Amino acid sequence: MNPVIKFTTLFGLLAVELGVQLAADYGTRVSHVLSALFLLGSVVFVWRSFYAMRIRVGG
Repeated sequence: MNPVIKFTTLFGLLAVELGVQLAADYGTRVSHVLSALFLLGSVVFVWRSFYAMRIRVGG
């Protein structure tokens, strides 16, 4: 469990740094578009991981 926590913390810090740098270089529109794309990707991943792969019982 500890390596997972460390990885997500590191990824979060790198993502924040990237977002701040992109906002400073290109404006906030690029950051908002990338955030929306990552959100949609994560929603698809969560749906496939937890709902589409469920084992159906009796039918």
